[in-house]
Amino acid sequence: SEGTLLATGSYDGFARIWTKDGNLASTLGQHKGPIFALKWNKKGNFILSAGVDKTTIIWDAHTGEAKQQFPFHSAPALDVDWQSNNTFASCSTDMCIHVCKLGQDRPVKTFQGHTNEVNAIKWDPTGSLLASCSDDMTLKIWSMKQDSCVHDLQAHSKEIYTIKWSPTGPGTNNPSANLMLASASFDSTVRLWDVERGVCIHTLTRHQEPVYSVAFSPDGRHLASGSFDKCVHIWNTQTGALVHSYRGTGGIFEVCWNATGDKVGASASDGSVCVLDLRK
Repeated sequence: SEGTLLATGSYDGFARIWTKDGNLASTLGQHKGPIFALKWNKKGNFILSAGVDKTTIIWDAHTGEAKQQFPFHSAPALDVDWQSNNTFASCSTDMCIHVCKLGQDRPVKTFQGHTNEVNAIKWDPTGSLLASCSDDMTLKIWSMKQDSCVHDLQAHSKEIYTIKWSPTGPGTNNPSANLMLASASFDSTVRLWDVERGVCIHTLTRHQEPVYSVAFSPDGRHLASGSFDKCVHIWNTQTGALVHSYRGTGGIFEVCWNATGDKVGASASDGSVCVLDLRK
């Protein structure tokens, strides 16, 4: 059942599956070097990993065995994201994005167009559009229906570290709201994009250092951002207004919301984790 197992990927090259009470259920050893990304599929039967060894691997979550290894990148794989329960995308330092499927020994699709390493990729809520961000300072939107990108979004002045789609629009719990994309950059800004029109709606400029993490609230009305400047900011996604700010004790590398949207968790470079209660 959902939420009973935790998967971790480590610099030691091993992925591990843990039970809720902290017991090690299985050790997944196949990568030859650090693991940079790890994702469960929706069904919870497969885990996907990306490594410095240029490969991505699908693991059977129950047996801990490697189902298939995908050796298609020519440099470290940096991120992976499931499109369905057996199809995923991967991106790499090699500037390429591959869409792969369990059982297929070649990529189903390859997207080329970035001119520097691709840091992160994310499928939209319906799995029809893929967003990617890169050290080339661009954000690109791809469709399985064409080879070249649908949108090439250029506005950031430094590397884009990560991206997130809003939980709004078709295929989400908030179908009447517009779909947005958030991008976090080393230029210390966060940008909100209307992907349909290919335009930047808001530029959020209160951080002083690289922004490493962004996360939408479950209703899509707020966005949390975390930066190396030790600050967590909460923004109104409609107006772009800053709603809350919190300063921690270390650079913020990850922010996330709880399911009800009234708490934000943040982890910092000094080993601290804080939970912000937004009801107060």
